Amino acid sequence: MPGQPAKRFCFVTLFPEQMMTLAEFGVVGRAAGRGLLDFDAIDPREFAEDVHRTVDDRPYGGGPGMVMKIEPLRRAITTARGRLPSGSPCVVMSAQGRLLDQGLAAELAEFPGLIVVAGRYEGPDERLIELEAQYEVSVGDYVLSGGELPALTLVDAVARLVPGVLGDAESAVQDSFAKGLLDCPHYTRPEEYEGHAVPAVLMSGDHGAIRRWRMKQSLGRTWLRRRDLLERLELDKEQRKLLEEFIAESGADATG
Repeated sequence: MPGQPAKRFCFVTLFPEQMMTLAEFGVVGRAAGRGLLDFDAIDPREFAEDVHRTVDDRPYGGGPGMVMKIEPLRRAITTARGRLPSGSPCVVMSAQGRLLDQGLAAELAEFPGLIVVAGRYEGPDERLIELEAQYEVSVGDYVLSGGELPALTLVDAVARLVPGVLGDAESAVQDSFAKGLLDCPHYTRPEEYEGHAVPAVLMSGDHGAIRRWRMKQSLGRTWLRRRDLLERLELDKEQRKLLEEFIAESGADATG
């Protein structure tokens, strides 16, 4: 709309060139050209402290894959906050997050700007989400190579709701989910960050205890965030016991 400030988006991503293509094509690109939308991207490698610009490390507790380190990611987010209007939340794309739908897109469209973190590998150190994320968002129950495409999907869905971006009667609908449990939290170095410590079990070397902890967290997260997924699964005896333990330990109402 004439005279309205641009809705501003800043991606935190290892592939900034990929994200900036959103401003070059289609409805969103035309809106950016008219000054309704503004896009920026920050590479956390710029904030790594070693000569190799390292942004990932091995996970505590073992297992496949790598985890994104908290320090360079958090510095990138801090830089992004300085470029966006006050009140712009940080959104981390995550398979464990709230499912993106039109209602969430409309909610995010009310903010003056968005920081959108697109992770890679096994995702970011869990403490980044605890300390920085106002929203943790998933685009569906499937696995992609990284968070870039989900981040572009979210921003496209939000950008379409900015006044003046679309024609009169256009709309969009997102609806996609499948069976499965949500993932457990992941951690990497440092062992402690601003008073937030890695769970001791992940450093115990007890692989049986680590497996049970991860399964309990996975079941518990699914119960807390996506009970509809649990309703489709047939849990075995161990899984039922671990879920019961999680519910008891959380103090939540199991019937709620």
